This record gives sequence, C-alpha cells and structure tokens, in this order.
Amino acid sequence: MKRKISSIALNVILILLGVVTVYPFIWMVCSSFKQNSEIMALEQHLLPQTFIIDNYINMNNRFNFLRFFANSLFVTLAITLLVVYTSTICGFVLSKYKFKGRNLLFGFVLATMMIPWCVTIIPKYTMIQEFGWMDSYKALIIPAMFSGFGIFNMKQHIATLPDEILEAARIDGADEFYIFHRIVLPMAKNGISSIAIFQFLWAWEDYLWPYLVINTQEKQLLAVGLKMFNGQYSTDYGALFAATAISIIPVLIIYLVFQKQFIAGIAASAVKG
Repeated sequence: MKRKISSIALNVILILLGVVTVYPFIWMVCSSFKQNSEIMALEQHLLPQTFIIDNYINMNNRFNFLRFFANSLFVTLAITLLVVYTSTICGFVLSKYKFKGRNLLFGFVLATMMIPWCVTIIPKYTMIQEFGWMDSYKALIIPAMFSGFGIFNMKQHIATLPDEILEAARIDGADEFYIFHRIVLPMAKNGISSIAIFQFLWAWEDYLWPYLVINTQEKQLLAVGLKMFNGQYSTDYGALFAATAISIIPVLIIYLVFQKQFIAGIAASAVKG
C-alpha cells in the first residue's frame, strides 16, 4: 500500500514538473499566432483571440531567417559529426590500448571539462585572430572539433565492448583502421547517439562565440540572428516567437529520432568507469 501511494505521489510530482516545463513552450507557440498588441496586453490568454499566420510569413522580411537557419544547420552538423568521430576514436584508443601515459592523457581530457569556458575564451579569441580565421566558419568549427565530455563518455561506453571481438578481428588479419570503422563504430551507436544529441544542442544554441567571431551578417548564425528582432524602441514579439518556434524543430527531430539510443547510451556509459 505504501509503495502504491509513493508511486502515485511520484507520478503527480513528475506531471506537475512536466507541466511547469512545457507550459512556457506551449505559450510561446500559441503567442506566435497572436498580434503584438495581444501579446503585450495586460489581460493574457493562452489561445490567440485573433488567430493570424502573418508572423510566420513576415519573419523572413524582418531579417534573413532562412539564411541564418541554413548557416546554423551547416555549422551545427559539421561540429556534431567531427565531435562524434574524434570522441569515438579517442575513446577507442584510451579504453582499448595500453600505453605509457594513458592515464595522464585521460586526466588532461578530464581537466578540460573542469575549466570554465569563460577562462579559455580570451586565449582562444587571440588564437583565432593570429590564424586569420575571424569572420569565417573555421573559427566556429575547428576549435569545437574535440570535446572532453564526448571523449569521456565514449571511453566509458567503448570500455564495455568485449575485447574478444577485437582480438578475433585482428587474428583474421583486420587492421586497426578496419576494426575501428567496421566493428567499433557500429557497436558504439548508442553512445554515439547520446553524444550527437548533446553536441547538436550545444552547437545549435551557442550565442556568445558566433557573436564574437562572425562579423558579416550573411554568415551569422540563428541564435545571434534572433537578437535582431529587438529594435531600439520596440520588439516584434510575434515574429520572434514564430522564429524561435521553428528554430526548436531540428533539436526536437534529433532527439525524437535518437531517443532510444540516447537513453541506452547514457545507461551504458554509467555502467563501467
């Protein structure tokens, strides 16, 4: 009886937390179909009193939404693919190869996760200037191609893969390149999915770094472009909510597609340290 009461109480708490979390998103989507006067009114309603779609039609006229969306999609996919590949190959080496200094090297990887991002922004910005990468996508993609979090998680995940399969492949004459791409990568798909979701989300919503290194408006990313809805004296909230609602769609698609692998990858990474 006590267990049943505890289960009901836990479900009620989870439902309340879910409502609190989802309600602002629902309000934003509903407000994207409202007029600005209704959004700014003192008396608020969840559903629009006057349903309009002009915010979605005119938002590309307010700023080049489609161009910014395409820029963000390109940069985010490039960063995600590179991080997934480098994290997997580094995790494979650190978990399946024994060499002098392996633990020290892994310690350096963990150390990068403990240093606040704001501490590294100045030396990284200076490096970008010296290399002549300012106002180019190289400044966004190359510094982000290695992830301490990704390497750590992939090391934990690949460590659970049986060594017997790798040894059998070596006995059959497979080289390390073949073993990694044909055996390790397919078997690590759950861990890869979890890293891909995290990295896609982080890269998609990144604001400060693109704002600092990209100067040309046509090259700017969507997170920075959304700021352009804020005028000097007023803000087009309807168009801003419409653009924000559309900008969330790629993240939702990525999570829904890889949801099962994401959960399995997180669970597998926590099994063995």
